[in-house]
Amino acid sequence: MEDSIEVILQDYGEVLPTNRPHPVLSACTGALLTGLYGVWSLFVMPGFRKIPWSLKVPYLPSSKDQTLNTMKLLEGRRGRLADLGSGDGRLVFAASAAGFQCTGFEINSILVTYAKSKALWMGVPSSQATFVKKDFWKTDLSSYNNVTAFLAPGVMTVLGDKLLKELPDDALVIACRFPFPNWPHQSSVGSGLDQTFAYDISSVRSHLRNVPNAVV
Repeated sequence: MEDSIEVILQDYGEVLPTNRPHPVLSACTGALLTGLYGVWSLFVMPGFRKIPWSLKVPYLPSSKDQTLNTMKLLEGRRGRLADLGSGDGRLVFAASAAGFQCTGFEINSILVTYAKSKALWMGVPSSQATFVKKDFWKTDLSSYNNVTAFLAPGVMTVLGDKLLKELPDDALVIACRFPFPNWPHQSSVGSGLDQTFAYDISSVRSHLRNVPNAVV
């Protein structure tokens, strides 16, 4: 599902004639858009009821530029990588091709099945790319020295607290589009909606030690 329902509606509207449509055409159009919305909802909603409302993030696929920007920030890195909310797996596949041992965490069973099927079709071994239907909020991430996340602004502070408690000092965290509040980023690539931010956990901890009431 590359497009949100809003984009689908917009694109579809550009194809329709501007004069008054035939009643049958209108009925068919309505049925088609309803079906598209239903399919889109299947990708967005499954698994949401298992997660507290404040931590829910709908599925929004990374753009090509976001993925490329993330890979630029990962240059020179090695080891295990956790992609939080891996969706259709595009970032996991890119990182595994660069030599990382990747785990994609995703609560949407449809997206997990899709990513696993794609990995099988591409011949990507599980030692390079694994997709799990698992809530990363309830998972200890201490064994990962690379973490990527494209979530939502409302959860970044909570995610930051979790990562500071669990990740090793040599860990690198990359946030797509939405930065961590009060975290100094080591570097960034891109601009606007495709901007990505890299954070060195050791540097973040050192910075926050000097900030009153900060969680380190």
